[in-house]
Amino acid sequence: TEGDIGAVFGLGFPPMKGGPFRFMDTYGIDKIHDLMNQYRSTYGDRFAPTKLLVDMARANKKFYEK
Repeated sequence: TEGDIGAVFGLGFPPMKGGPFRFMDTYGIDKIHDLMNQYRSTYGDRFAPTKLLVDMARANKKFYEK
């Protein structure tokens, strides 16, 4: 996605990870969702997962469908 390209070239996201969206697909949207909820419990609502991530975790969806 354009977000991955922008993060790699504009923010310095490690290119070998493919960008943040590819990384989330590889690591697991459900794991990212769970980790964000743990951070939310510790650090507050700024770490709450977005509705998109909640829906994707429930439906086992990815940003890059094959």
